[in-house]
Amino acid sequence: MGGGSWATALSKLLLQNCDSIIWYMRRDDRINDFKRLGHNPAYLSDVEFPIGRIDFRSDINAACTEADTLLMAMPSPYFKSHLAKLTADISDKNIVVATKGIVPDENEVISDYMVEYYGVDPSRIVVVSGPCHAEEVALGRLSYLTVACNDIELARKFTSMLDGKAMKTFVSTDVHGIEYAGVLKNIYAIASGMVHGMKAGDNYQAMVISNAIREMARFIEAISPGKRQICDSVYLGDLLVTSYSRFSRNHNFGAMIGRGYTVKAAMMEMEMVAEGYYGTKCIHEINRKYEVNMPLLDCVYRILYERCPVSLAFEKLSTELI
Repeated sequence: MGGGSWATALSKLLLQNCDSIIWYMRRDDRINDFKRLGHNPAYLSDVEFPIGRIDFRSDINAACTEADTLLMAMPSPYFKSHLAKLTADISDKNIVVATKGIVPDENEVISDYMVEYYGVDPSRIVVVSGPCHAEEVALGRLSYLTVACNDIELARKFTSMLDGKAMKTFVSTDVHGIEYAGVLKNIYAIASGMVHGMKAGDNYQAMVISNAIREMARFIEAISPGKRQICDSVYLGDLLVTSYSRFSRNHNFGAMIGRGYTVKAAMMEMEMVAEGYYGTKCIHEINRKYEVNMPLLDCVYRILYERCPVSLAFEKLSTELI
């Protein structure tokens, strides 16, 4: 479900291990172009697909009714609107969450949203995350993903659909921790981009990221206490690749802000969604309840939502880093 770069990369992976897939996209014109060209016309257009093994659908209810597993890879800011027409009962489906974000207005991670609004049993929800940019996955470069579920056997079952020569997988039961890490790393990648855009230097950027992983650990422990190794690839690795890679939309968005773009101008120039922009507001509001010490989050929030000059916000932050 979804027609963006991550949905495209994951579909390519699935077709290496599955005979066929149902692929839901909202727009019939995109589907028609996809069939005609043999690739996604809008994202990762260099990646060819075996069109005969894909059952394209623009009817969300028909697609969800026929499928046994729903892999959701829509951008989190538009998650609710993507599902607005969904009336079919999906409570008995396996739900695979590949969206790294939070549902705006609801301030819920995707798994909680699916439980609350669609009656899905938590044991049927699988979360896929890790240090993987869609562009490199689609190019067949060696990558690693973590598949998390309360039912570890269901997690292992789904890894068999992803594993391949260029994709290695791990399993976990830390569903909420991994989901929140996927939100937070986008926020910190914006901060990293801002530092880069300001030309504040590699030394300072490294200090920001080393503080970011500690801040992530504090927040996740407060909201979802449990045993986890924060240096595992699904936490630290994903933070690093999102904070430094040229493929990172959130880093590039932050870099534009650091160079002097307004938020509106940077968003207009971005061709894809920087989910960390929306995640910043959501986590800031959630943290009113938990009151975790999060100076990096507060810094990014002041810049994006309170129009604080970047230099002033980071000047204050520099006295809080450890």
